[in-house]
Amino acid sequence: MSSVSSDARPVLVVGSGGREHALARSFARSPRVSEVVVAPGNGGTTWDAAPGRAPARNVATSASDLDGIVALAHELAPSVVVVGPEAPLADGLADRLSHAGIPCFGPSAAAAELEASKAYAKAFMVRHGIPTGGAKEFVDAHIAAEWVTAQGRPYVVKASGLAAGKGVFVPQSVDDTHAALDTIFGGRFGSAGSTVLVEEMLEGEEVSVLAFSDGKTVAVMPPAQDHKRIGEGDVGPNTGGMGAYAPAPALKDVQAIVDTVLQPAISGMAAEGRPFVGVLYAGLMLTADGPKVLEFNCRFGDPETQVLLPLLETDLLDVVLACTSGTLSDLELAWSTDSALTVVAASPGYPASSTKGLAITGTDSEDTDHTVVFHAGTRSVDGTLQTAGGRVLAVTGLGSDLRTARNRAYSHLDTIDFEGKQVRRDIGHRALSGLTYAQAGVSLEAGAEVVRSIKDVVKETHGPEVLAGVGAFGGMFSAMALKDMDHPVLVSSTDGVGTKTRIATKVDRVGGLGHDLVNHCINDILVQGARPLFFLDYVASSKLLPGQVADFVRGAADACKASGCALLGGETAEMPGVYMPGELDVVGTIVGTVDLGKVIDGSKVSDGDVLIGLRSTGLHTNGYSLARRIIDGLDLTAHRPALDGSLADALLEPHRTYLAEVQALRDAGVPIHALAHITGGGLPENLPRVLPAGLKARIDTQVFKADAPPIFDWLVEAGGVARPEAFRAFNMGVGMVVVVPAEHAAAAMDALSADGLAVSWRMGAIESAPDVEKGAAQVELLG
Repeated sequence: MSSVSSDARPVLVVGSGGREHALARSFARSPRVSEVVVAPGNGGTTWDAAPGRAPARNVATSASDLDGIVALAHELAPSVVVVGPEAPLADGLADRLSHAGIPCFGPSAAAAELEASKAYAKAFMVRHGIPTGGAKEFVDAHIAAEWVTAQGRPYVVKASGLAAGKGVFVPQSVDDTHAALDTIFGGRFGSAGSTVLVEEMLEGEEVSVLAFSDGKTVAVMPPAQDHKRIGEGDVGPNTGGMGAYAPAPALKDVQAIVDTVLQPAISGMAAEGRPFVGVLYAGLMLTADGPKVLEFNCRFGDPETQVLLPLLETDLLDVVLACTSGTLSDLELAWSTDSALTVVAASPGYPASSTKGLAITGTDSEDTDHTVVFHAGTRSVDGTLQTAGGRVLAVTGLGSDLRTARNRAYSHLDTIDFEGKQVRRDIGHRALSGLTYAQAGVSLEAGAEVVRSIKDVVKETHGPEVLAGVGAFGGMFSAMALKDMDHPVLVSSTDGVGTKTRIATKVDRVGGLGHDLVNHCINDILVQGARPLFFLDYVASSKLLPGQVADFVRGAADACKASGCALLGGETAEMPGVYMPGELDVVGTIVGTVDLGKVIDGSKVSDGDVLIGLRSTGLHTNGYSLARRIIDGLDLTAHRPALDGSLADALLEPHRTYLAEVQALRDAGVPIHALAHITGGGLPENLPRVLPAGLKARIDTQVFKADAPPIFDWLVEAGGVARPEAFRAFNMGVGMVVVVPAEHAAAAMDALSADGLAVSWRMGAIESAPDVEKGAAQVELLG
C-alpha cells in the first residue's frame, strides 16, 4: 500500500484466531482500506498505521454476538464484513448483514450447512456426483454400535455438527471405533454430536483445496496440507491444526479438483437455492482411486490461511469485493511462486485444555522479510503479552522452496517462548519425505551405497593391527600394538562438530567436517599425552545423501591417515522426524594410548612456567551458535577482502591437530607440564582445567591478536560482541596452549619454528595465586 486512496473505507473482520490475524494483515496492505477492525481480535491484531499498512484495532464484540456484530457494522459502514469462524455463519450472520444492506464475505446459513451438517454434506455430494467415501448416518448410539460390530472393521467417526475441528476420530480398531461412538454420543460435542456419521476408512494423503466463490464461479488457491494430530508422526488426538504448508506437491492436478469437486459443489448449491459466496474449503483424500472429498468447510481454514494469504499477490479486498458483487470471473488472481510453511505453538495441556496467563517472550520483532508471526490465543495485559487459548500463535516462513520456508519458520519460532510451549517439529514431513520404509526417509540402498563408496578409502587407514573394520558389526584392533609399552593407559574421547554442520550443509561442503571431528578428538586425548590408535564415526540425518556422507567419511579418513590413526568403522542413521530436513549430525569416538609414566595431567605446572599458544585455523568446532546468529541472512559465498575469502571459507576452515607440534617438542627434549585444547569456553574456561590450585595464568592477548585468523575480529565487529564474551565463545586464534618450564621456553619456541608447524607465540606465564582453587577463575587476560 503506497498511499491510501480517497475512497478508502474500513474492513470489519469477525473472529479472534490466527486466521483472522492473517486476514487483517492482508487487508491492511490494501490502499482502499482506511483501517481494519477485528471483533474481538487477539493480542496481535492491533497496530498503528505505517507506510504500506493501514492501522488495525480490536473491538470487544464476540463473534457469537450477532446483534453486536451487526450494530458494529452499522457504526463502521465498512466496505465489507469478513467472517472468519464457521459458527456465526451457520447461525446466519451473513443473512443478518445482507438484510441490513451490509456486504458480507461469507455464505448464508443455508449455504453454510455444507459444513454445519456433515450428514447434509454427504448427501449433497452423492446427489451431485462429487467423489466421496461411503458413509452411514446414525442418531442412535446402540444401532450405530451394532452396525460397526457387524462390519468387523474400523470406521472413521464424525460428529455431524460443528465441533471446532475436533469432532473427527480415525480409529485403528473396531474397539477404537466403539470408543469414538461413545465419546460423541456421550455428549462431548453437545448437539453437534446428536447425529453421527460413520464413514469408510480412506487411505492416502490429505490435501486441502480452498477456492474463492461468488456463487457462480470459483478461483482456486494453491493446495495446502495441514497437520491435525498433536504429536509428531501424526499421532495423538486431533487438534484445530498444528501447522500447514502450501503449495502441497502431493496434488499434481489442481484443475481436476476444480472440475470434479469445487465447481460442481458451487453449481449444486446454486441449483438447490443456496448460492455460496465466500471461501469453499474441500478436504480431500488422495486415494488410489483418485481424490475423494472428506468434508467441506464454508470458510478459510486455520492454519491454512496463514500459509495461503502470504502467497496471494492480488489485493485481497479486490478479491473479496469481486465475490460479494458476483464479478469474480472478471478478476485474475496472481500468486507467488514461493512456498510457505507455518508452525503452531500451543499451550500446555492442548488439545484437552488450554493454559491461560502465561507470559510470552520473544515477539518484539514479529515480522521479517521471510517470516510472519500470526497471533491466535494471545492477549495483552498491562502491556504484557500472555497466552489466552490452546493454539497460541504461529510463525509462517516463506522461501523459494519448502525446505527453506520450513527452516525459516522454525528458526523464528525458536526465538519465541512461553512456559510449556508445544511445537511439532515435523511440519512439512509429508512433502519432504514419504512413507513405507524407504518413503519414510530411510533408504537401505543409500546406506549400502555409502559403504561401497567409502570402503577403499577407509581401508587405507588400516595397518596389520586392524583385524576387522568396515562391514563388521564391531571393529577389532589388536592389543598387541601396545606390547612395547611399560604400562599402557587407554585414553578415549567422544565429541561432535555441533552447529558448524549447519553452515557446511548449507554450502554443500561437508568434507571438512570429517577433518574437524577426527582432529578435535585427537586433540582431546593429546592433552593427556596420548597418541591415537583408532577412530569411530557416526553420521545421522533426516535423509541419507550418499554423496554427502561419503565426502564426510573421506575427510575423516584423510585426517586419520595423516595422524597415523585407523578409521576402524562407523555408523550411519537415517531418522526423519528426529532431524529436520537438510540437517546433518556427526559424532566421533577416539581411543588412544599413553604410557603411564608419560601422562600429562598438569600436576607439574608451577609458578614461572611459560605459556605458549599454538595458532588455530579458525573457530575449529566451537562458537558456531553465536557465529550463526551474527551471519544470519548474509551471503556466505561472497568474497570479503577482510577475510581474504568468503565467510564460508573462513568458517569452514578445518580444525587442525597439534600432534606434530607436540612431537616436535618431545623430540627437542622439552618437558611439557600441561596442554590445554581451547574449545567451547575459550581460554578462560579451558586453561583452568589443567592448572593446579594456587596458580593462575596471565595472558597478553595482544601478542597473538595480529596473527590470529581474521575471522575473529570480523565476528567481533559484525556482531558487536564484547571482547571478554568473544574470548569465552571462541578460541580467538589459540587452538592449544602448551605449558613449559621457563628455562625450556626458548628451546620450545625454536622447536616450533620448523616448517609446517603451527604459528606459535610466547603469550604469558603462570603465577602464584594462593587463594585460587583448582578450576576456578585462574586466567587473567590482558590487552
